[in-house]
Order: sequence, then structure tokens, then C-alpha cells
Amino acid sequence: MRILLIEDDTVLGAAVRDQIAGDGQSVDWVTRLDAAGDAVRSAAYDLILLDLMLPDGRGIGFLKGLRARGDVTPVIILTALDQVSDRIEGLNAGADDYLVKPFDLAELSARIGSVARRYTGNPNPIIAHGPLEIDLAARSIHLEGKPIQLTAREWALFEAFLLRPGQLLSKAQLEDTLYAFNSEIESNTIEVHVSRLRKKLGSGIIETERGMGYRLGAP
Repeated sequence: MRILLIEDDTVLGAAVRDQIAGDGQSVDWVTRLDAAGDAVRSAAYDLILLDLMLPDGRGIGFLKGLRARGDVTPVIILTALDQVSDRIEGLNAGADDYLVKPFDLAELSARIGSVARRYTGNPNPIIAHGPLEIDLAARSIHLEGKPIQLTAREWALFEAFLLRPGQLLSKAQLEDTLYAFNSEIESNTIEVHVSRLRKKLGSGIIETERGMGYRLGAP
């Protein structure tokens, strides 16, 4: 996933950014709402982590603006505001989850995974796809009962297909998925990783639409 982090606390922001990157996700970090607005206009995000108290305004207004424009990107609020009324306001504004600071970084990872799964229509972290058993929470894959090891880049790419079953993904969209590893993105990066996934998980796991992109193969 590509995640936008909107957080002005530099210590917390760095810790969250490192946690997300360590989970194999791409993350863009901004500290102001005006920069956040520029970010969502220039890139497609799978999830937004939103602080409510920022130097140039309140995150609630930003969230309401997203929803008023019809933007359905999942949003998890990260804030020190812990009153029930604050939570109600955030959820009513269109947030998908609400996490009060200070929070455990492992819990944040779990919340991100849970929200992402809800948006695929399957909240269960265990997915069966043909002979594959995939645990999204544990980031593990078994092929006919045998564990399969994926690199962080391979998992990030495969997860993009799992979260959008049947959807055709362009090469540019898949490159965005690997944004956190941009130093490694070359012209043939997607082709190389797709080839490796096919070797590890089966030749039909990813289908190619020539000149268009790739999609998750039928089970």
C-alpha cells in the first residue's frame, strides 16, 4: 500500500514512518495540511494517517473536505484528543478508525491491516487462493502446506494484487506500490518481481494484459 502520513510531531512521525516502511509499505510524510492537500492531488493513496492538530489547521476539516469531494480513501486518525466527543466527531466526519496517542506501533500496523482488509470486502486476514493460504496479518504464505518466503518488495507487490482482486493494475500503479524502495525501481523492476512471484507461487498467479498491466489470476 501507499500511505500518506500527516503528522507534525517529528519524533512520532519518524517512528511511524519507519514502522510503515518496515512493514513493506510505501509512505509519504507531510507535516502540514497544505502539503497534505498537494499530496492527495498528485498521488493515489491507499490509506491516510491523519493527526487532528496541525500547524495550519485541524485535521477534521481536511477529512470533511475529502469526503465532501467523494474521496473514499480510508483514514485512520492519530491524535492525543481522547475524549469520547472527539472520537465521535472524527468517526462522524468519515474516519475509519481512531487511535489515541501514545499508541503501540505494532497496534498501528494491525489497525492499518484491518482497515485495508475491510476495504477489500474481506475482513478475515486468512485468504485462500487456489493452493495458496495467505495470512495478511502475519505476512505469510503457504503453498500446499509448505511455507513460501517472499522478499519485502515481492510481498508489497503481491499484496497490491490481493487487495484489488480482479482489478487490472497498470505498471505505474505497481511502481507506486514500491515507492518506498524507489532506489531500486528501474524500467524492468515490475517485470522482474512479477516473474519471481510466478516462479514462487505458480505461473498463473498473475495475469498479463499486454500494454495494459497485470491482475491477480483466477484461483
